[in-house]
Amino acid sequence: MNHVGAQYIETERLVLRRFDLSDAQAMFDNWAGDAEVTKYLTWPTHSDVSVTRKILEEWVPQYSKDDCYRWAIVLKENGPQPIGSIDVCHWRENGDSPEIGYCMGSRWWHQGIMSEALGAVIDFLFDRVGVERIVARHDVNNPHSGGVMRKCGMKFEEIQEKANRNNQGECDCACYAIEAGDR
Repeated sequence: MNHVGAQYIETERLVLRRFDLSDAQAMFDNWAGDAEVTKYLTWPTHSDVSVTRKILEEWVPQYSKDDCYRWAIVLKENGPQPIGSIDVCHWRENGDSPEIGYCMGSRWWHQGIMSEALGAVIDFLFDRVGVERIVARHDVNNPHSGGVMRKCGMKFEEIQEKANRNNQGECDCACYAIEAGDR
């Protein structure tokens, strides 16, 4: 594995880039302050932009580590403001398998944007970092997230009962994975 950190990624419609402190208002307005977006997430809806700013003050310095993979999702047609985030939220199985997490403002749901972002991150982690396996999971009550995973070639592996706690309480998680040779 060759850790290179969160590098700039461009797709047909998107730019995936590092967060900056100046992203606080857009992050709060577009997804972090929206209870519908955070419904199935493990962190609470931000009550105001100062909460978002504090999170970014924690995140931005982490880019100095070469194993930090967190991107702001920018829709090119919208200009520079981010509409969501995607990151390696955990390293599993002795640090060899990244677990991907993502969220995006509800105005951009069901347009293939998150599938485009996840596909680009999967390619980046396989091609540039050299991982062999990538995993992701979602609350079973949020099947659209599983649809994103399947669209990107991830395969369903199992349901883990009461495996997580999110803003809805304790939840069962559907687990997906993709191996480097599956692409």
